[in-house]
Amino acid sequence: MRTLCTAVAALALAFPAAAAPKLQAWVTTGDKSQLLAAQPPSSAVSAKAVDGLPLITVDPKERHQSIVGFGAAITDASAWLIQNKMTPARRDALLRELFGRGKGGLGFSFTRVTIGASDFSLDHYSLDETPNGAADPELERFSLARPEQYVFPTVRAALKINPALKVMHSPWSAPAWMKTNGSLIQGELKSEAYPVYAEFFARYIKGAARLGVPTDYLSIQNEPDFEPDSYPGMRWKPAGRARFFGENLAPVFQREKITTKVLDWDHNWDHPEQPMAVLADPKANAFLAGVAWHCYKGDVAAQAPVTAAHPDKEIFLTECSGGQWAPKFDDSFSWMVENLIIGSTRGGSRGVLMWNLALDEKFGPHKGGCSDCRPVVTIDSQTGAVTRTQEYYAFGHASRFVKPGATRIGSPAKIGGLRTVAFENPDGGRALLVLNTDQAAARFAIFDGVHRFEATLPPRSAGTFVW
Repeated sequence: MRTLCTAVAALALAFPAAAAPKLQAWVTTGDKSQLLAAQPPSSAVSAKAVDGLPLITVDPKERHQSIVGFGAAITDASAWLIQNKMTPARRDALLRELFGRGKGGLGFSFTRVTIGASDFSLDHYSLDETPNGAADPELERFSLARPEQYVFPTVRAALKINPALKVMHSPWSAPAWMKTNGSLIQGELKSEAYPVYAEFFARYIKGAARLGVPTDYLSIQNEPDFEPDSYPGMRWKPAGRARFFGENLAPVFQREKITTKVLDWDHNWDHPEQPMAVLADPKANAFLAGVAWHCYKGDVAAQAPVTAAHPDKEIFLTECSGGQWAPKFDDSFSWMVENLIIGSTRGGSRGVLMWNLALDEKFGPHKGGCSDCRPVVTIDSQTGAVTRTQEYYAFGHASRFVKPGATRIGSPAKIGGLRTVAFENPDGGRALLVLNTDQAAARFAIFDGVHRFEATLPPRSAGTFVW
């Protein structure tokens, strides 16, 4: 008997019981008194200790989409500022802070670049400029010289810091000679230009790859239900997009062995019937990877029916911008966390992108379009100094703690004034994001089926809880 007890004791020493996990938390308050501020870690507690508190049950058995990542667009304006208005040391430090995970980095793992000019370019251009609007059916004048100036070097630098970074590409307009009005501004794609435009995309993807820039995801048109009057844009109706996907782009991609995933829509929540119409086309449906959404009109709830109707498709939120139309930190921070991080991922999004990664102190440079859009970081064009905006902190609450390959798991959408979303990382760690929308502090409990924790959040604040 003594021998058996000794053996059991030896085994207990060799394989000690797993220690109860510690709950770690980072908090941002609407009054900016705390900005992604680490809180003292806390231990698990008994059920009795949290009896009567609002209970956030995190269910790791309820599994939803895997996560590609969070980030922002490396626009022409962002890249130009980063490459021209910062010293090499400051540039490297900023990119490491945004795309790295060490020393408090945000860990951005998803970005977007424009194919040709957007409103956040220094001028309007395409990648196939011709004299006097002449057609170029063989794409002899196609060139990647413009993105290779500032954008591609910035993407390559980010990839060096974070090799897992996924890159999406979107055009604001086809080259002017392909369009009904012969202009980058407004107009539609000529039906006879569909075949050459498919070749254009193949040329772009393969050329960018040779320059060290992958195209993990592609949309064929930014905001196809809008024709801006001061910067490049192009209307493209659902029937035309469906035909282009199935009859033009799919055969070219197959011939060229291009594996880029293609997303439809890349526009607002207010017209979910448009991507639904495209996905109703059998050829387009077979080719498309999924749907991309923007935030400027409609409601995030529009994502869920599309996600439910097409569970095999990938969903992304690919553009949203804060701006001086919503200047108050607490209001805009809370809206972004509730709608973009919590609402969009609960609606199926595998990734969420803000618009400009960086702009200057005058919300530029830009040519046409938005004159008061707010970036993730502001770079002073005179000194190179960096200011972090509410967008930085809203996205940091997800990107720093939810790793690529994480799975969204079960948690309640709301409990009183609390809004939640939960994830399990590839290493088994959990991350729970909680937004307190109330004007009073919230005390609540977290339960994952095994461990209980007590937590608090100040008024109008967000917290990421990790264990």
